[in-house]
Amino acid sequence: MKQQYKLNVTPRAQTGRSSSRRLRKANQVPAILYGKHTPPETLVIDGPEFTRLIKAVAGSAALIGIERKDKPEKALSFLQEVQRDPITDKYLHVDLREVKADEKFEIRVQLHLTGESFGVKNQSGVLETPTYALRIRCLPKDLPPYIEVDVTELKVGETIHVGELKAVTGVEFLDDKSQPVVSCVEPVAEIVQEVVAAAPVEGAAAAPAVGADGKPIAPAVGADGKPVAPAAADGKAAAPAAAGDKKAAAPAGAAKAAAGAAKPAAPAKK
Repeated sequence: MKQQYKLNVTPRAQTGRSSSRRLRKANQVPAILYGKHTPPETLVIDGPEFTRLIKAVAGSAALIGIERKDKPEKALSFLQEVQRDPITDKYLHVDLREVKADEKFEIRVQLHLTGESFGVKNQSGVLETPTYALRIRCLPKDLPPYIEVDVTELKVGETIHVGELKAVTGVEFLDDKSQPVVSCVEPVAEIVQEVVAAAPVEGAAAAPAVGADGKPIAPAVGADGKPVAPAAADGKAAAPAAAGDKKAAAPAGAAKAAAGAAKPAAPAKK
């Protein structure tokens, strides 16, 4: 039999949220033990004792012997799920799954990479692990603490799949054989591109207008030698831009008509 850990528990008569809150305030953890051949049992675990157990297990797959004061026989189990508060990090609830010594069971076991990859050492590669645990089936006596994966010969561009893992005595891998376990890939280079602003820099001279022949178009000049403002986008003529003139000059035809209207009419002949 593999190494076993011990955990003392007591039966829990009351259930529900209020009861669980009272237990947590008393530094105890509510738990449940269930199995294939036995009905579920609600339990209470001492908080400090469970913390020491978690530190000793350290994420490995382990068998836990459950010792109950109300029952002389011990139950064999493993940690199915542990719930923790995301803020306080305190243990909220523990699920324990009971197993039989003579019966195979399924469990997820973490991966443990061994060796130094050839691709990492000589080709500047990077290891990628798309999965951190595998499903296996075995007897309690054959349960490995973790699945070892030797990456010593792994080169850049190569991948180790489930079907290529070294066989473990008494252990059956349940995941698809083509599922990748670890890969060695080339490092992703960070490419930084500078974007040139399309707008001109403030204060820089604007580019002159260019005609169909490719030559720059000279700006229009008025009678006074000063540039004339271009026509507006709506097709209407822009007002003259002569400096010092507050009034716009009227067109020649309009000026003649105004002059004629200002002259008095000739008297009628007798």
